Amino acid sequence: MSISEADWTPLSERLRPKEFDDIVGQEHLTGKKGIIRGAVDSGKLFSMILYGPPGTGKTTIGEIIRSKLGNDYHFEFFSASLQGTADLKKHFAHGERLKRVGQQLVLFVDEIHRLNKSQQDVFLPVTEKGIIILIGATTENPSFEVNPALLSRCRLVILKGLKDSDISALLNKALEKDLILKESGVTVDGEVIEVIAQSSGGDARIALNLLDTLVESAAALDKPVLDLEVMNELSVLPSGRYTKKGEEHYDIVSAFIKSLRGSDPDAALYYMLRMLEGGEDPKFIARRMVIFSSEDIGLSDPMALVIANAAFQAVNNVGLPECILNLSEAAIYLSVA
Repeated sequence: MSISEADWTPLSERLRPKEFDDIVGQEHLTGKKGIIRGAVDSGKLFSMILYGPPGTGKTTIGEIIRSKLGNDYHFEFFSASLQGTADLKKHFAHGERLKRVGQQLVLFVDEIHRLNKSQQDVFLPVTEKGIIILIGATTENPSFEVNPALLSRCRLVILKGLKDSDISALLNKALEKDLILKESGVTVDGEVIEVIAQSSGGDARIALNLLDTLVESAAALDKPVLDLEVMNELSVLPSGRYTKKGEEHYDIVSAFIKSLRGSDPDAALYYMLRMLEGGEDPKFIARRMVIFSSEDIGLSDPMALVIANAAFQAVNNVGLPECILNLSEAAIYLSVA
């Protein structure tokens, strides 16, 4: 990649590992005796569900597997948040054609937890018959979010959360290797590296892109040294990132309910979409609206419960991303009921 091309590419992409040895924190999977590395090296790849926090290397592992596979394999990506069942069936049809000529389709499904149960069921016959090798990636507990029948046909592979020391090592490597950072002329203080590592929540992507932003901002202000004083002046550390288990989870859910109570459909949609973009289970949001329809609206508008229940059923039947429309309609109705 040239410098001009790299200017437009986030640091997390510029530094994405190309070899198993470059991945940090996942020795049990990608080290010399790691199970994924062993499967790839031996040519005996198996269907698996990669489960781990954001920024720990799930997509990177998929990319490296793709680069290592021989001519007997064909690798394709599928995004569960952007594509639907019709797209899946196209992949399966391609897998069948490849099977007839002695090749094997490896299908990487990003955010597999966003597929509803019916969508996940379509994987059962194609994985069982060997039409595809499935590699699913998820940040949610597969025991709850992946069909037991599908989970039984795959090996569950758990990625560990990155330690602060892992993140610090990545940041120092970035400063040493990345041409854009080196050409900025900005020297980064060791304390800044520590603070970024501690603030990233174990997410390598967040840490690297934060370093990129800080260095770029310091260079724009003609600050040759990025120390704690400059970093505090720039005020770009992540704060309040929505996660299902974080403190902000309760704040955003509360804001969503209060928006419904306050008859503010715009605010209700804002907080609802913020939860969904943060990875919230749409069934959780639908459940909250079912409760709200009886607890706060009740018999003043009996249709509220009907609408909320219909939205809940739609989430189960349709799944993301289409069910966002169903949730939005219900949130608007409840907020003006």
